[in-house]
Amino acid sequence: MGDATSGLVRFSFNPQLRVEFRGATVTSDAGLLLPRELDERLGLNTLIEQHLADPRTGHNRQFPLRDLFRQSIYSRLAGYEETNGAERLAEDPTFRMLAPRSREETSVALTSTLHWFETDVLAEEWNYQGLARFNTELVQREATGTRRVTLDDGDCLAATLRPGNVHSADGWDKVLLPVIDRYRTRGRTVVVRADTAFALPALYEALERRGVPYAIRLPTNDVLERAIEDLLVRPRGKPSHAPLIRYRSLQYRAASWERPRRVIAKVEHHLGELFPRVGFIVTPLTGTNRAVVRFYNQRGTAEHWIKEGKAATHWTRLSCHRFRANEVRLLPGVIAYNLGNLLRRVVLPLAIQSWSQASLQQRLFKTGGRLIRHARYFVLQLAESHLTSTLFRQIVGRIERLAWHPT
Repeated sequence: MGDATSGLVRFSFNPQLRVEFRGATVTSDAGLLLPRELDERLGLNTLIEQHLADPRTGHNRQFPLRDLFRQSIYSRLAGYEETNGAERLAEDPTFRMLAPRSREETSVALTSTLHWFETDVLAEEWNYQGLARFNTELVQREATGTRRVTLDDGDCLAATLRPGNVHSADGWDKVLLPVIDRYRTRGRTVVVRADTAFALPALYEALERRGVPYAIRLPTNDVLERAIEDLLVRPRGKPSHAPLIRYRSLQYRAASWERPRRVIAKVEHHLGELFPRVGFIVTPLTGTNRAVVRFYNQRGTAEHWIKEGKAATHWTRLSCHRFRANEVRLLPGVIAYNLGNLLRRVVLPLAIQSWSQASLQQRLFKTGGRLIRHARYFVLQLAESHLTSTLFRQIVGRIERLAWHPT
């Protein structure tokens, strides 16, 4: 292998092959144009103006706030973990094209500028609170017209970074109740589903006062187990290979409750296991035992979505020394996840709506392309692999037909 004076690289195994580097015209993230078109349709410029403020004064504004914000969001959506990735993306055609026309010929912000934006500008109290409001309004855009909302169902409405020595449900009322109240004022029916961390009497009472049904898992205790003693014994006879599942509904009042509530017990006997698997759910829902348990078990899918956010948009990649800076940097990752999730559930064709965020990155966003400049316009030629011409046109068409109502 040798280097020609022209900058071409040649290979001895194939003398006809030449390699050259044109980084300013080649991109590996061309699929980001799809969520960018969606964000235009959803009116993200308006949300940015409403909820984020630029503290800079004078004329030193090479990079407008909305461009820095989008660079922060889209770099995470593409899977870049740190602001250090800005050095590699500075000349990337796709990231330049995410900005308005006035910035198409210039590079995006470098690491120092983006880091300052995330840890100083967004860390100001107004902008930190604005990020939370921005995220909530983004998710609550009425894109699908659904009237029933299950809190624990895919979109991340709120996220708060807390010290590691507090209970996982600490501050639940400040996060959960404003979201519920906002949905209810819009005439939405809200249902809450949660694990044992939220098995709190104060939470039940707050939901019941608002007429909000819920299904929350209870920790096992001796009183509950004595109430279902007969279900804990496997029936006589040869056990089947399929699990034996039995349910029971009972009225139960813990010492800290002001009144009895419905509790559903589920007992599973599995072949080869000495002890049964036992679970309890407290709920005001009036459906059958089986239906309520099936509804609650969809929490498993919600746990999968949480893992997606952590792995794909790097919610937990928080390496700043200051707690507040990490607290702020969590939210762009959440917003990036929600933008990807809106793309998935609102506009992607049914055949690929089951793709995970990681799959969206690898199969959709990570699409190679080459930028060609003409006198009056640009052409981005895309590689056709997972993202085919037909699929690309279909997604763009679904975005164009999307109907939403501003908040």
